[in-house]
Amino acid sequence: MAEGNQSTVTEFILAGLTDKKELQIPLFILFLGIYLFTVLGNLGMIILILLSSHLHTPMYFFLNSLSFIDLCYSTIITPKMLVNFVANKNVISYQECMTQLYFFIAFVISECHMLAAMAYDRYVAICNPLLYNVTMSYQVCSWMVSGVYGMGFIGAAVHTLCMLRVVFCKTNIINHYFCDLFPLMEIACSSTFVNEVVLLCLSAFNIFIPTLTILGSYIFIIASILCIKSTEGRFKAFSTCSSHFSAVAVFFGSLAFMYLQPFSVSSKDKGKVSSVFYTTIVPMLNPMIYSLRNRDVKLALNKLFQRKFHVQRNI
Repeated sequence: MAEGNQSTVTEFILAGLTDKKELQIPLFILFLGIYLFTVLGNLGMIILILLSSHLHTPMYFFLNSLSFIDLCYSTIITPKMLVNFVANKNVISYQECMTQLYFFIAFVISECHMLAAMAYDRYVAICNPLLYNVTMSYQVCSWMVSGVYGMGFIGAAVHTLCMLRVVFCKTNIINHYFCDLFPLMEIACSSTFVNEVVLLCLSAFNIFIPTLTILGSYIFIIASILCIKSTEGRFKAFSTCSSHFSAVAVFFGSLAFMYLQPFSVSSKDKGKVSSVFYTTIVPMLNPMIYSLRNRDVKLALNKLFQRKFHVQRNI
């Protein structure tokens, strides 16, 4: 520890998900499997969308970005968590901790707004189908995705700059499996009042605004679907939207439980469980939700396998 330096702690120790020795190896195997499935699922989704021309639509343009976001923030968190299961002491430097915090927040905020953008896309597709190609042009979609990432990285910069002003000197043990806002504020020596206010304000904005956008879109979508006379058309519209709504419910539910409460009443153990949902479970589930319940994705996958099979036969 350097004397005279405000940030006297130069490294942190991540306490991990649990301190029970008998659970370390089973949890390592479980989360390694989840991470590999997440990487293969999201990377597979990105490649499939890029290779399949009939998936080059606004809906899959957003889904491609969502898969990229899930892949990124899962990779920021899970490998370090896996180290904690097999290492005696999982050390992370102050600089690495702040970097992990920045990119984690950036991609989580981006996911919030990306899900809102996807809900708006479904609203336009179902409620204004004749204007869909004009309203959701490639240029508009590109601007929307840029705005999503912009809000993510600006929000992360605000949170990280606020955290950089905090002094750490009493202890360097973070009671979590990654560098998150609440666990870092718990071990701060200086006042975290500004951090708490910024956290509640930005969390409210980044959770409530996308949630209201999604709910508003789905109210209009359901009203439009109920007006469809064809049973087949109604079923197709519902199946397209239900997968997105499932992903939204799990992600925003766990996120709101973690961040939309005062710092003083936040539970450490419940916070860890909630974090597991949106850092590891949601990125794994999204490719499954959007592929198993999506006819277009299954069709594209079949065509890709058939094309590969024909190429191999010709060789």
